[in-house]
Amino acid sequence: MHQAFSRIVGIFGALSVSSTAACAGIPTSTAVSILTSPPGAVDSEVKGVVNFSQQRRTGAPVVIRVRVSGLVPRSIHGFHIHQLGDLTSGCNSAGGHFNPFGRSHGGPLDLERHAGDLGNVSADENGYIDATIVDSGISLVPGSPMNVVGRSVVLHAQEDDLGAGGHADSKTTGHAGARIGCGVIGLGLDTEEMM
Repeated sequence: MHQAFSRIVGIFGALSVSSTAACAGIPTSTAVSILTSPPGAVDSEVKGVVNFSQQRRTGAPVVIRVRVSGLVPRSIHGFHIHQLGDLTSGCNSAGGHFNPFGRSHGGPLDLERHAGDLGNVSADENGYIDATIVDSGISLVPGSPMNVVGRSVVLHAQEDDLGAGGHADSKTTGHAGARIGCGVIGLGLDTEEMM
């Protein structure tokens, strides 16, 4: 039942994120991901919704709304788009970070970064994340090499060092640790389809 409720919340969230642009008469593309703990995760109650919205105009960034519960209070987590939408082996089959241009791992504001490097998100005192990210390194445009629809969102156990931590895996994963939540990014309802 909770999963069905999450899907309804996800669809509603996708529509509400695009409503401001729709009211302004700007066509907007949307996508949504339902985040859950990987199968077999011990003591993990990670669940949430990630909504994506992009106005259909040249150079428009993607607005990402992240809402996740079930985390350690006041914890910081690496947040990435991964290459594949394959969750048949849980979050581990999602592949590495989405990296269409073969770059090193970095922070979301770095010139040298994976397209899927979205930095970190922070949980509040109740273990809840409510964050908005605006990013120009990804796209919802079909045919774009940066298109993330059909790929996966992954939440990591640790803080992403943004490629600057000096660890053996800093330049590949940001030393962000285990994958504690993931979800496939699916198409949402575009605003012109609602009109």
